Formats: sequence, structure tokens, C-alpha cells
Amino acid sequence: MAKPSKQTASPSKDINACLARWTGLVNDALDRYLPQPNCAPAALHRAMRYSLFAGGKRLRPALCLAAAEACGGQIENAIPLACAVECVHTYSLIHDDLPAMDNDDFRRGRPTCHKVFGEAVAILAGDALLTQAFEIVALAKAQPRYSHGDMVLELARAAGSRELVGGQVADLQAEGRKISTAELKRIHQRKTAALIRCSLRLGGMSVNCSPAALDALTEFGTNVGLAFQVIDDILDVTQSSQQLGKTAGKDQAAEKATYPAIVGLEKSRQIAARLTNRAFESLRPLGSRADLLRALGELMLRRDR
Repeated sequence: MAKPSKQTASPSKDINACLARWTGLVNDALDRYLPQPNCAPAALHRAMRYSLFAGGKRLRPALCLAAAEACGGQIENAIPLACAVECVHTYSLIHDDLPAMDNDDFRRGRPTCHKVFGEAVAILAGDALLTQAFEIVALAKAQPRYSHGDMVLELARAAGSRELVGGQVADLQAEGRKISTAELKRIHQRKTAALIRCSLRLGGMSVNCSPAALDALTEFGTNVGLAFQVIDDILDVTQSSQQLGKTAGKDQAAEKATYPAIVGLEKSRQIAARLTNRAFESLRPLGSRADLLRALGELMLRRDR
């Protein structure tokens, strides 16, 4: 059985303060795990760090840590896995921004990796962050129910051709085409929900969670991930580049398949609300220990839309 958490969480705890603390823990750990910027080849390591420490919200690592707490464990066990997930996420953003894919000039409020370091180094920085992720997973503690192999397999499947990478391919292939909402849901499940779900599952696995708890985290992650992407699609239409920290209106300009493009803004908001309600309902089996996870979900899904 997992040991009780050392944290003193309560429903009234300020999730923003908690998120700031978790972000600090993850950033400190990432700084230790990654080669220093002057380590040869310096250009590569500077590019990796440029994107990794670009000021992102660290939502996926936070979900990983919150899941560990929701399962009654110590978040310290989840930190390596939280870092690994963030490396995968950042690699995917570097590659998504490339001219051959989304061709974006800004990410997290500043020039994208390839605009600063060139396309070749940006591609290799993404490659290096992906492999770095699995090096970090190897440093996590195995648990009685979950071996290192289980954790590696979890991340590899979420990041691979059937999930994250496959979702990006399907997203590119859908540009300029009229697709069904069912097809769009499958893209979102792979491109966005897979890594969010993986973050939560790895958090639970890091503290030896029960199969029932893992099922609850899986259901929560699927619905949060889908809702999060629907809301992102909405915000691309309704907010400015300054508000988003990246170029607004890119989805429409690229004729991307999005919920607003297919069903309109109002129906998109209804879909996001339905997925949000399902997400919170799935946490019932975890009881009050999941209060911080619920609060984090609120922060992700109750954005201005």
C-alpha cells in the first residue's frame, strides 16, 4: 500500500500556489536531469533548454503529481515521471511548430525553437528531448504493481505512432478536408488526450495505486484531454495572440479540422462542458484525496471561452 502523503492538502488550498510549488520542483529536477547549456554540443543543449524552460504552465507534470497525491502517495515518487512527460510534450511542440507542420513563429510568448536555432537544430533538440524522457523514466522508482517496464511502456505507447505522433499525422491529413466529429474526436484523443491520460496514469503508478484508482485516473484523463483540446480550439477563435502566447487564428488560416469549424462555437462550448462534467464525475471513487486534482482540472477547463 502507498504511504500517506507528506503534504497537507485541503479543499480550500490555493491551487495556484500549489501549482507554483510543483512547477518549481519540476523545473529544479529538469535542470538536474538535462545536460548543462555549455555541455557539448552546446547549441543542441541550449536549444533543448530554450524550449523546455520557456515558461510553460507545466500542466502535464502537475497532473502527474496531483494524481500521485490523489492516490495517497508521496509526490516525490512522481517527479521523475512528471519530468519525462514534460520532455515529451516539449519535443512535440518543437516539431509541431516547424515549417513542415504548423509553421508557427511563436510559442509560449516568444520565438519558436527553429526561429532561434534553425530548423536542423530544432529537429534534433526535439529528438534529444524525446530520448531524454526515457532516460529519466529509468531513474524512477519501480513499485510492486508497476515495474520500470510498465512505466516505459506507458510513455512509449502514449508518445508513439498510434497515439501522439499518429494524432499529429491525422491532424495534418485533415487540413482542408471536411471530416466528421467522430473523426475529429479520434484526432483529439491521440494528439492531446493520450499524453494527458498518460501523465495521470504515471502519477498513480509511481505510488503503487490500486487498479480501481488507475481506472478512475484513466477516465478522468481521457475526458480532461478531450475537453482541453476543444477549449483550445475555441480560444484560437476567440482570443488574441497576446492572450494565447502563440499566433491566434492559425487553425482557421490553415483550414484545420476543429470543433468550431465543424459544429460552431456554441455547440463546441456545449461539448466542452459535457466532457468537463464527465471528467469530474470520474473522480468520485478517489474521494476527498482528489481535491487538488479536481482543482487543477477546474483551472484547466474553466478557462475564459
